[in-house]
Amino acid sequence: MGMLNDADERVRCSALHTLACDRCKEGACKPEEGEVLPKAMRLLARDPDAHVRAMAIEVVGQFVHTNALAAAAISAAQQDDENSTVRKKAGWYVPGGPIYRRTKPRLGTTGADSLAKSATGQNAKNSE
Repeated sequence: MGMLNDADERVRCSALHTLACDRCKEGACKPEEGEVLPKAMRLLARDPDAHVRAMAIEVVGQFVHTNALAAAAISAAQQDDENSTVRKKAGWYVPGGPIYRRTKPRLGTTGADSLAKSATGQNAKNSE
């Protein structure tokens, strides 16, 4: 988390990528929302480097379905960021955007529910 404050924008980008990318994390090392979201929102709103702001969108975007402040931060970036790439990427994560729609939780289809149904054969089509 300390790398998010590094003077080098490449280090900040790498740190944000690690926080956003599930493949880059091992086990249960995903930081808590309360720890990572405020820092990512600050970088999204204030970092002088557009690439850092664009990477911050991926972290903040993980919380847009459950946190109104995250959704507002993404919306503000889409409307107000000086960089067109940041605005475009933010548009993917705002409510209604393609990534927002793709990552929206579906009712009644949690991982545990799906696993339980497949274990009991409820997801299989009955061929009788």
